[in-house]
Amino acid sequence: MATPKIVGIAGSFNRPSNTTALVQHVAGLVSGRYGFDSAIYDMIDVGPSLGNAIWRRELDDKAQLVLQEIVDADILVIGAPTYKGSYPGLFKHLIDLIDPHELKSKPILITATGGGDRHALMVEHQLRPLFGFFMAHTLPTAIYASERDFVDNALSSEQLTKRIDEAVGEVGAFFPATTANRVAAE
Repeated sequence: MATPKIVGIAGSFNRPSNTTALVQHVAGLVSGRYGFDSAIYDMIDVGPSLGNAIWRRELDDKAQLVLQEIVDADILVIGAPTYKGSYPGLFKHLIDLIDPHELKSKPILITATGGGDRHALMVEHQLRPLFGFFMAHTLPTAIYASERDFVDNALSSEQLTKRIDEAVGEVGAFFPATTANRVAAE
């Protein structure tokens, strides 16, 4: 039996990025607790062909690889920076190139970052409905982090860490952790 795989996709074009740091942190915790293989991508990894592609087949090999990794993942951690109250357009375009049946029933842990608290509902009003369309299973606890939750692109908020731990625990509904993995995580 193959090891389950978690794929994180950060809708950020910046490096370093708080969004990517959040996705890496969350995916790392899931991977460690449940014994998953993991891969993390951002929009730079997707590459420039995304902006020119009307159809999936028009993506270059690099973008095709990232898209296939997303589709083949056993679980996703999706992270989006908040841009004018929503996710960035090219991030949405990447998701638009996925056929709805390819994410059906896939567990997705949704995360977002933004400059302040006024964007906190982006996870509920933008990301959850987006993946609801795909009939994916968005985990009940979504993660939103503002700039004050980071120091030098590293998580620094105890309150945020507790919320992340809660969300990571919800993965167990789909992938029960072994006793050894639970002990290692504690």
